[in-house]
Amino acid sequence: MKPTHGDYVLGSHGTELDRLGVQHTLWRDLMLDGWRRAGLGLGNNVVDVGAGPGFATADLSTIVGATGSVTAVDRSSTFLATLQARFAEPTSNVTIHEVDLMREAIPCPNGNHDAAWCRWVAMFVPDPALLLERIDHALKPGGVVILHEYCRYETLSMLPRRSEIDSFTALASKSFRAAGGEPDIAGVLLATLVRRGFEVCEVRPIARGARFGDPLWQWPAGFVRTYAPRLVELGFADAAWCAGVLHALEAAEQDGVSLFLTPMVLEIIARKPVERINS
Repeated sequence: MKPTHGDYVLGSHGTELDRLGVQHTLWRDLMLDGWRRAGLGLGNNVVDVGAGPGFATADLSTIVGATGSVTAVDRSSTFLATLQARFAEPTSNVTIHEVDLMREAIPCPNGNHDAAWCRWVAMFVPDPALLLERIDHALKPGGVVILHEYCRYETLSMLPRRSEIDSFTALASKSFRAAGGEPDIAGVLLATLVRRGFEVCEVRPIARGARFGDPLWQWPAGFVRTYAPRLVELGFADAAWCAGVLHALEAAEQDGVSLFLTPMVLEIIARKPVERINS
């Protein structure tokens, strides 16, 4: 079973919205650091690719200020309704577009964006090269793209290892691929950017881990709790499997020693060439 058009394999329900809010909070400092090193600031015109309910959009809006602008694009009308509510004031520097980037371009007259931000979007699309083409066309010459995508999804695991969590990671990856995506997409993006003539400014792997009680634990644990039932809903597992995964998670939260490792992210900061040969 695949998600319907306009929805995501992870869903766009209220529980997923809450999880995305926690996710943004726990990854926000790393996001802001990447933006700083990429040179984002006042007056920039930025596109938020796969903006979802608008957590990063709100930060971008503040950073670029009244003299800048943010173009927020997403294919989910459910998420965009939440995003729209954040920027209801007519003075907002944010414009919102419901766009399926596998079918349509990013709205951007003359490719006028200084920067593009894209996190955990490329892993879900069937044609990541087309996604980068859309971003390329939205950027002005010399514009920068900042990407956060997974490069080793199997690192979502526990120490000491728990077979149930390993099984969850394997089935999650299988579900992403069945929906047309690829969890370990970062290397493909890096190679594609180079082929398009982008200057790769920085490449940085990000590996994180947390014990129960650390705020970061909420992120992988929350994903297991919301996506294990989703895998049953999508037909990849049965209720007994889901119960076993959730029981293993609860046991890890009680043993006092378990470390939850998050999937390894690759941060890529790359700059569009000012001129292209044979373009």
